Amino acid sequence: MNAQKVMKEGFLEKRSNGLLQLWKKKRCVLTEDGLRLYPWKRSGAGAGAGQAGPGSAPPAKAKELRFERMATVDCVEYKRGLVYFTIVMAGGKEIDFRCQQEGTAWNAEVALALVRFKNLLAVQTGRTGHLSHLGSTGEDEAPES
Repeated sequence: MNAQKVMKEGFLEKRSNGLLQLWKKKRCVLTEDGLRLYPWKRSGAGAGAGQAGPGSAPPAKAKELRFERMATVDCVEYKRGLVYFTIVMAGGKEIDFRCQQEGTAWNAEVALALVRFKNLLAVQTGRTGHLSHLGSTGEDEAPES
């Protein structure tokens, strides 16, 4: 993901793939082309520990969930002030997340950004198809009756 417009930034918990399936806190950045997950590191810095301030460089190691590889945002469940949701990747892999049920939940933001991305892709594909049709000579087309 290049320097894209940041649509939302904050924290999510991701369920690990291990045997115990523990919830691990991640610092997340939602952009126009996907979701970046950064490890959350606790430090002795106090209240803002683990957060990068505006304009500061994020940690180098990030897991990228690109919209072009995402199928859907699924399985929304609300329990004890938390929102649980699943991002389903194109290959069928499911990644589980949870977040606080305050303000606009992450699942809604990610789902809307995914729809925006897919709509833009469809418009670009349609425009390309339309332009290639306009560029044809019409020789292969059946005459109108």
